[in-house]
Amino acid sequence: MESIGGYFSLELPRHEEYHRDAISLNTGRNCLEYILRVRKYSKVYIPYYTCKVVLEPFTKLNIAYEFYHINFDFELTDEIVLGDNEALLYTNYFGLKRNYVEQLASKYGLQLIIDNTQAFFAKPIPGIDTFYTCRKFFGVPDGAYLYIDLQLDMEMEQDSSFERMHFLTKRIDLSPEAGYRDYQALSRTLVGQPIRRMSKLTQRMMQGIEYESIIQKRKTNYHMLDVALGNDNCIKLPIEYDAVPMVYPYLSLVKGLREKLIDNKVFVPCYWPNVMELCQSNSREYKLAENLVCLPIDQRYGESHMMHIISCISEIKKELNENSI
Repeated sequence: MESIGGYFSLELPRHEEYHRDAISLNTGRNCLEYILRVRKYSKVYIPYYTCKVVLEPFTKLNIAYEFYHINFDFELTDEIVLGDNEALLYTNYFGLKRNYVEQLASKYGLQLIIDNTQAFFAKPIPGIDTFYTCRKFFGVPDGAYLYIDLQLDMEMEQDSSFERMHFLTKRIDLSPEAGYRDYQALSRTLVGQPIRRMSKLTQRMMQGIEYESIIQKRKTNYHMLDVALGNDNCIKLPIEYDAVPMVYPYLSLVKGLREKLIDNKVFVPCYWPNVMELCQSNSREYKLAENLVCLPIDQRYGESHMMHIISCISEIKKELNENSI
């Protein structure tokens, strides 16, 4: 019997989780570890252009990996032939590569692993191991989802998340800047976490989200930025009919655009600085990590915010020299 009476808890609405049929875990990297443990791969091909945390389960499990290159369409540049006990890991970049994911699935079948951490709303392809993370799309402290047809033969405790909430509450009560150090500290604490089931708190928060309205806002905001900036965007990633983008990826000829936007309180992340340590300075991946500006288009924002971003970029271009990447 649950406790009755006493003080109130957070008032959160309750709906169905978007990935209600998936395995709910604590982090995306642990979804990948789950796959590696179950499939027992001897080697996995992974993209140079990826977050360094992807390497964590490979190091932990002592599984070999080899990097591969992508082009400015975010597609493989080389033919990869997989051995019997090998796999290919591909990232659905910014949630905009669903059609290409389907092509890879047709080619590699069960030896394909899809990293949908940038594509929360992309439906999994039946039979293809696929994982998602929650923090890149929603205000939650942790959480991830995994689609796989095998169960891991090990006990998994349930995670707890109440001590990871500081950056979320500070952002509301104080400012984004006030909570940023807490956000960075949280990211560090997630390193080396064992595979656990998603916490009750995170699951409850994920049940409180109005997913359909978020989908429409993201698509509308993306379209606004693409109309205004698409002609001078050095990469072309048209939004596919069922795609829900994470950000608007903008590759500009303007040097220093990211830093200037941050100065104007348009906070844009760098995906991913570790890539510049792995790759040659003339590689596509290095240029993407150095120059790709990922503009926010998420559910917190509307038309006025998109117009502000467009205006900021226009003003910054007048200040900075346009140098070829």
